[in-house]
Amino acid sequence: MKFTRSLTAAAVFFMTFAAAPVAAETKTIMGVFYEGCEHLCNGFKDAIAESGFDAEVQIIDIEQDKGRLPGVVELAREKQVDLVLTFGTSVTMGMIGTLDDIGNPAFLNEIPVVFTVVADPFGTRIAESFETSGRPNLAGTFNRVPEAVNVEVIRQYDPDFTKLGLLYHSNEHNSVIKKEELEAILPGLGIEFVPIELDPGNPGTPDPTLIPLRMAEFREQGVRWMYLGSSSFLRTQGKIYTSSAVENGIAILSPYESLVREEHALLSIAARYYDIGKLAAGQALAILRDGATPGDLPVVRASDFAYVVNMDVARELDRIPPFAFLQVAETVSR
Repeated sequence: MKFTRSLTAAAVFFMTFAAAPVAAETKTIMGVFYEGCEHLCNGFKDAIAESGFDAEVQIIDIEQDKGRLPGVVELAREKQVDLVLTFGTSVTMGMIGTLDDIGNPAFLNEIPVVFTVVADPFGTRIAESFETSGRPNLAGTFNRVPEAVNVEVIRQYDPDFTKLGLLYHSNEHNSVIKKEELEAILPGLGIEFVPIELDPGNPGTPDPTLIPLRMAEFREQGVRWMYLGSSSFLRTQGKIYTSSAVENGIAILSPYESLVREEHALLSIAARYYDIGKLAAGQALAILRDGATPGDLPVVRASDFAYVVNMDVARELDRIPPFAFLQVAETVSR
């Protein structure tokens, strides 16, 4: 189920919650999400409930508006929550900043935080390393497949693959970081890289109506495979993003499995978000139940990844996967 509670409504909820009689030992966890409570959120809540630990998980949905995050920081302090769960790079940076912001009162330094679905926590300087976050109040999870693995999987699917497109935008720091990472590694893998900025010069939310125009540009440059990279915005615009790609003969490799199952992306290699939620719950329990210092915990990595192929899209693009690929991938239809 997806919640779309506004920040104002969430604040009222927390004030009501605070006024209600609650057992002193009950812990309060605030989950801050970019677009509501979905698979990861449900995995987290289920794992907390199944553990038997006495904790209330309450959800804040910023409804894709990063401008609300300073208010959420203050709300977490005001309500003296015991732990904050963050979803995505933009939300995480808005709540805790970077390593350079340790001690900055604009961000959470005193409340334990567990981050999830941050594409590059080290490139963005959210965390120091897999061994330690470098911040006393911060722990996290990592769910991404190495980009070299993504390239090799496309090669196994399509031996003629030599060029990879990426639609990126400067509104999300993680989108730019991913573009720079691919620029650095793809030449060494023998792949030509074609990055196109979605809405150049616009520091705000990109214009989604530009997506089909950019897809036509990719087609004109001979791009047959695109990687979504890391972008909460493009994930929320998944329908127009994936359908316009197919209209231009372009296959999408997505790190977001839902875009294969529910939209027109061809292929995903990803850890299931529900399972990432359970990993994050393990971090939260280690902190709240077992007394661990967040910064002493390693960033826990997903180890199980699922290959999913949308066969309807494969037929539409005339790119049926090879038999050997079908032996390891789950196939779905819209």
